[in-house]
Amino acid sequence: MTVQHGRGLGTIMTPGKARNHRWQNGPVHAEEDRERLRQTFDQAAERYDRVRPDYPEALFDDLVALAGLTPGDHLIEVGCATGKATRPLARRGFRITCVELGPELAAVARRNLAGFGVVVVQAPFEQWQPPEPAVLVYAATAWHWIDPAVRYQRAWQALRPGGHLAFWTAGHVFPEGGDPFFAEIQDIYDEIGEALPPGTPQPRPGELAHERAGIEASGLFEVTAVRHYDWERVYPAEEYIELLETFSGHLAMAEWKRRRLYGEIRRRLALRRDHSVRRGWGAVLHVARRLD
Repeated sequence: MTVQHGRGLGTIMTPGKARNHRWQNGPVHAEEDRERLRQTFDQAAERYDRVRPDYPEALFDDLVALAGLTPGDHLIEVGCATGKATRPLARRGFRITCVELGPELAAVARRNLAGFGVVVVQAPFEQWQPPEPAVLVYAATAWHWIDPAVRYQRAWQALRPGGHLAFWTAGHVFPEGGDPFFAEIQDIYDEIGEALPPGTPQPRPGELAHERAGIEASGLFEVTAVRHYDWERVYPAEEYIELLETFSGHLAMAEWKRRRLYGEIRRRLALRRDHSVRRGWGAVLHVARRLD
């Protein structure tokens, strides 16, 4: 795994020729679809645990340092899913309360986190009341699913004075000389009517969008750090299809569309010598201090 971090904020690169690209785990759909789509992940709990990527260890090291965390501190995780971002911090000696919407995801998380100082609560974060203030509220690939009308206020209320909010996501990035498969498969997304809008960004490593303005617009937090991390994974055909089956846009597709898309992915990757696809991942860590 190659990790680049501490990089400056860049400008998102867009393709020279505007096309309707489906970048697998693209931006959240229209606001009216948010509640429906965030419910889809629960049906893929075991698959999510198998194929979603682990985050770079450097991200967690930086988070601990930037938020001034000390072993034994109480943390709250918003939308823990199966515990991908919980275990690295639990191993570092923190007490963590996880708030997860999906009952199946929460069940897998409890299994994965047994033996750690972690409590998994199955509830929507927007309505949950914390038992004690936290030093850190954080979310990994989940913050954008929380109701934007209340998420910053709810995080502020869950934190002790001087506490921090942190969140990041895992997005698709396109390094120079990266795998051409993602551009090549767009004709099938076009054919089944699942293309993203024209001009959808094709960010390079270090160029994923950041949320600094949104955080500061809340009036409740001051941004103290924004850092980028990039890595790469190789997926055999079936594992890549499993990965797609953990993204809300694919989970919500009509069955005939998925059959057509996945059949073509299998056919095209079977023609490759290694039958696999190389995907670039990126994350942007945001850390913000609670204003009192």
